[in-house]
Order: sequence, then C-alpha cells, then structure tokens
Amino acid sequence: MSPQSKIYVAGHGGLAGGAIVRALRKAGFENLLLRTHRDLDLSCQADVEDFFSVERPDYVFLAAARVGGIHANSAYPAEFIRDNLAIQTNVIHSAWRHGAKKLLFLGSSCIYPKLAPQPMPEDCLLTGALEPTNEWYAVAKIAGIKMCQAYRRQYGFDAISLMPTNLYGPGDNFDLQNAHVLPALVRRFHAAKVDGASEVVMWGTGTPRREFLHVDDLGDAAVFLMRHYSGDDIVNVGVGEDVTIRDLAEIIRSVVGYAGHITQDLTKPDGTPRKLMDVTRLLAMGWRAQIGLREGIAQTYAWFLDNEGRIRGA
Repeated sequence: MSPQSKIYVAGHGGLAGGAIVRALRKAGFENLLLRTHRDLDLSCQADVEDFFSVERPDYVFLAAARVGGIHANSAYPAEFIRDNLAIQTNVIHSAWRHGAKKLLFLGSSCIYPKLAPQPMPEDCLLTGALEPTNEWYAVAKIAGIKMCQAYRRQYGFDAISLMPTNLYGPGDNFDLQNAHVLPALVRRFHAAKVDGASEVVMWGTGTPRREFLHVDDLGDAAVFLMRHYSGDDIVNVGVGEDVTIRDLAEIIRSVVGYAGHITQDLTKPDGTPRKLMDVTRLLAMGWRAQIGLREGIAQTYAWFLDNEGRIRGA
C-alpha cells in the first residue's frame, strides 16, 4: 500500500473496523472510503456491486459483520448466519470483480472446534465439532475463509484471512444481553458501583479461560499483515496468554473500583472451556501485541465513562 492508495474499510463504525481506521491514519493512510450502513447496505448485492463499480478501491479491509455474545448467537441464529454470509459474499466477490489489489477478511477464533488443542493452531480448523452457542456465526466465518482461499486459487485474487481472539476496547458494545463478556462485566460493575449494589452476578462457573486482545492491537496487526503478508494460510491474531473469567472479573472490579461481592449464576452456559490462540505464525513475521490486559481494561473503562449515554447498549 502507498499513502495514495484508495482503501475501503467495510464496517468502520464497529469495534474492529474503527480500530483499523485509527491504525491506517496513524500509519499515514488518509485516502479512506468509509460508508455507514445507512449509506451502503452490504447485505444487498446490487448496492455493493454499484459501490465497487464506482469507487474501485485498491485495498479492502472486510471488518463488517453481525456480532454478539452467547445470548445473541443463541437467540438470533438465522440473522447471524444469513447476514454474515451475505455481507462477506457480496464484498469479496465485488472486490475481485472490480480489480481490488488485495482484501483482508476478518474472521474469529470461534471458527475452531470446541475441544481444539490449546493453544489453537491454525491447522486445527475443521477438525472437530464447533461450540453450539456460536456455531451459526462460526459457520459463516469459515465460509468466508474458504471463499478467500477459493478466489485466490481460481482467480489469483490476493485475499488473506485473519483470526483475532476476543476483542475489547473503545467502541465496544456494552449491552447487557448481547455484549461479549468483558464489556458486559464492565457495565455490570460500573452500574453496581453507581447504584451501591452489594453484589454483581457473573454468568456461569467462572472457570473457562479466555484470551483478550485490545482492539487497537488488532488494528495494528491488520495493517501490518495487509502490508507484509500474502498467502493461503489463515493467521491467528492474539496475545498468546489467557485468564479465567473469574480472574477477568476481579481485574475489572479493581479497575472500576467496586467494593461489593461477585456471585455466580450457574444456570447460564459457560461456552467453550478454553480459547487460547497459537500465535507462533504471527510472531515469526515480527508482530506482537503491545497493550496489557489491565492497561487495556483501564483505557476501555475511561472511554466508557467519557462516552456514557452515547455508547452501544447504554
């Protein structure tokens, strides 16, 4: 990519897309094509085709997706598989058709089997059953990976796929029903502190282990790989370390400054027992995450306080 390259970031208003935009601008790329959902419905094939035929971006970051936590995936399986299949199919095909030099597809760690080896290497994809609570989203993302590989093999289209671990940071969704675990806990602890509540309820046993990547590290990795990687293989993006959900809750409680107790709702599902990414491939390329978990949570909470009332799920 050059500073003059025309770059389209699909989903720039979301958590990951916003971070990619920040990383691009930090690196000196300003010729960015940005469209809101109101401006461009990526699930509509005709609209996407018209956009690409007119704008003809040189590079495409495909970060647009319907996302959510365990509750959202369980409650809206049709939307999760339908919308994600439509978005990625339309964008990948139109990008190739209208001469984009390269496309980066953003997947998810949930593509890997529920009982994948830990840490999860890229080659464990499609070696076992998926986690039932997010299989609809996972199936769509796997289809996106395979579409990128198919277009590379048949047409020579330079499409690469990144698999980030659990993301958090500025711009996250803090809705208590549909958010992922970290932002949901931030909001629960904050509300309990403000209300003077004696306890905060945490879903499940607290024993599952999760890896968390600050979204600005993801944005930096995406720009790095767009500039330096071209290949058929998918690439994991993570920090290479994980924590239990219980330990995560304790870190958030400390950052928020909540003095009450943590109780557990054992009727709620835990999800996958462990999800730790093997980032050997990415480390070998020379990239490493820079933002520690406690530091990142503190930044996220500060952003939450500065934007309270305007954030998603408020």
